Amino acid sequence: MKIPFTKMHGTGNDFIVVDCRAFELPDPAAFSIRYCHRRFGIGADQMLLLYPSKSADFTMKIFNADGSEVEMCGNGIRCFAKYIWDRNLSSKQVLDVETRAGIIRPEHSGADVRVDMGEPILDPQKIPVNLQSQAKPVDYPLSIADREFNVTFVSMGNPHAVIFLDDDVSDFQVERYGRKIEMHPLFPKRTNVEFVNVVNRHELIMRVWERGSGETLACGTGACATGVASMLKGLTERRVTVKLLGGNLSIDWAENNHVYMTGPAVEVFEGVIRDA
Repeated sequence: MKIPFTKMHGTGNDFIVVDCRAFELPDPAAFSIRYCHRRFGIGADQMLLLYPSKSADFTMKIFNADGSEVEMCGNGIRCFAKYIWDRNLSSKQVLDVETRAGIIRPEHSGADVRVDMGEPILDPQKIPVNLQSQAKPVDYPLSIADREFNVTFVSMGNPHAVIFLDDDVSDFQVERYGRKIEMHPLFPKRTNVEFVNVVNRHELIMRVWERGSGETLACGTGACATGVASMLKGLTERRVTVKLLGGNLSIDWAENNHVYMTGPAVEVFEGVIRDA
């Protein structure tokens, strides 16, 4: 079986994109594990599958490198939209994309893609986080190994634990703490973890440990969650630039309570998988 694919990235967060409108992958989880592998496959953080939709223009399904299916990916949906526009699959300036997190709307923004990421979810039960009923989702104390962190919980369709550090994030032990926090029993669906330095009221520096993928160069939903968390805590204005290892994303928490993310989407190469 020959399966065409496209390798893409958004601020270094990289993806294998497969158009499944004409066929169905028999086991997407196993396929993702095999081909996201950076030694024995193509190499990617996640796999994006394009399907038709009855309620939107297209459906995007997302599988992590470990085979787990997730609700949303901010960098992924920008690449997904560029893939559609570059192949003239739609002439719409704003796409309606069905995801497990609901309908997400990417649009052209010059050379970049701007995405209406919807409203942030701050209710612990809906994030979800196993907090006691009166516990607040901002600056929750969490002991991990030899450290205690103040964690702010946000969902952008998927769960995030945002931690603002006094340590320099550039040499912080992201893997050591991120792995433990991801799997902590506080998170029934695991969680993404963001480690953040505040530069000023308009700039943040972030590194991310992604659920199911490990540390990545960028996370779009994580940048959105980090922006929201910084604004909840009064650390920044309502529009910030989040600086990631793979590049910058612009995050705007607008007056309509929607979060808008703007950033690049890049096609790297095309190929064909000869899969048995």
